[in-house]
Amino acid sequence: MAGARPTRFRWCVAILFFVIYTIISADRANLGLVLPFLRQEFTMNNTEAGALIGLFLLAYGLVQLPSAWLISRFGVRKVFSLSIILTSLSTAFIGLSDSLFSLKLGRVALGIAEGPLPIGVTSTINHWFPSTEKGTASGIFQSSVKLGPVITPILVSAIVGTWGWRAVFMLFAIPSLLLSLLWYLLVANRPAESRYVNQAECDLIAECDAGGSRLASAPAIPWIDKLIRVRRVPMLVSTAGVLTSWNIIGCALGFCFQYGISSVLLAWIPTYLLTVKHFSVQNMAWVAAGPWVGAILGNLIGGLLSDRALSKRRKPGMLISAASTAIMMYFLMNAPSNPVACGLLLLLTGMLLSIGYSAYLAYPMSFVAKENFPLASAMVNMGGLLGAAAAPWIVGILLDGRGWNAVFAFMATISCLTFLVVLTIVEPLNVQSDSQMRFRIHAPDRPRA
Repeated sequence: MAGARPTRFRWCVAILFFVIYTIISADRANLGLVLPFLRQEFTMNNTEAGALIGLFLLAYGLVQLPSAWLISRFGVRKVFSLSIILTSLSTAFIGLSDSLFSLKLGRVALGIAEGPLPIGVTSTINHWFPSTEKGTASGIFQSSVKLGPVITPILVSAIVGTWGWRAVFMLFAIPSLLLSLLWYLLVANRPAESRYVNQAECDLIAECDAGGSRLASAPAIPWIDKLIRVRRVPMLVSTAGVLTSWNIIGCALGFCFQYGISSVLLAWIPTYLLTVKHFSVQNMAWVAAGPWVGAILGNLIGGLLSDRALSKRRKPGMLISAASTAIMMYFLMNAPSNPVACGLLLLLTGMLLSIGYSAYLAYPMSFVAKENFPLASAMVNMGGLLGAAAAPWIVGILLDGRGWNAVFAFMATISCLTFLVVLTIVEPLNVQSDSQMRFRIHAPDRPRA
């Protein structure tokens, strides 16, 4: 109907992927929390423990490119739903492990099962949100990734104290099965295919007015644009173009370093709080949640900052995160043993680290054709995940040989490297493909509420 108000079903989609990924991120966060208890049953040194944590991320990273092909071939709806089911089964398998080998096998299986999920969410964001909301939607996604580790310490401490560490994995496996069904039933691959979306919302997502014309580009901010190297770049419409783009490669490399820091905080902070700060299990659970409470705030702030205050500019958030995280490592090196003070310091660290997270995911959306976006997303995710796989293992080596000060110095160094790498990529604004300007996306021709 002409003049109809746009539906807002895209935000229902955002709520659903937020809930799904909160559960998924809890599935991957629980190992770091049960690790001190698990090591009482399976003997391993710090290097071996770091390698066990890294196996999931290594498998997760290596299946990103195959996952991009699967999503391009079969669509997000089918692949994403199946991936959630396999994630649930892999989580339960870890709880049934009776040897270190089966634990390793379970972690590899979990990494493979989860592989398509981040590409599925970022592809959904790319199709379901206009450019003025992609950063915010990406921030919501990344907040869910961080919310899992917030609630996980509290749940794990209660479950371990009552039923033991195996019950953690068995209970965490249950919710995903229902969520996979909800996704399959409710979320189409594209808004134009959804019965819950009207033409006005399709036009809004496509950034067209009622006549099908493209809406205005972002306004200039001269001093920021010069600093972050704003450029018009050609739309990447080929596989070779995506694979050889330094902007994509540099984004992936920066995400590699930053995700590595996040992985270290997730995997090793509980051990640090128990063995160095000598906190009780209850205090550890609350303090270990600090970085992820901060990360939720940081991701939401970063997404809104990118979309609203900076008119779709993504690099400033990346640079702010890299510089401030390097500084925060000095303060963590001298962190107090008081749980409240230590928790607040970790909360601030998580917030500053996460301001730029949504920017890495949203960055390729403006200059990669939608049919090639799963590949670009896979490259960025693979870079991040390989960094996240390597960092806990490197930290294990540093702990066996040098100690915690070396760990914090390592994280400060790679954060500085992030800053330098991000400086080398451009900020692509006002990029439109000919096909986007020529065609209007139409919703299915059926009545709307």
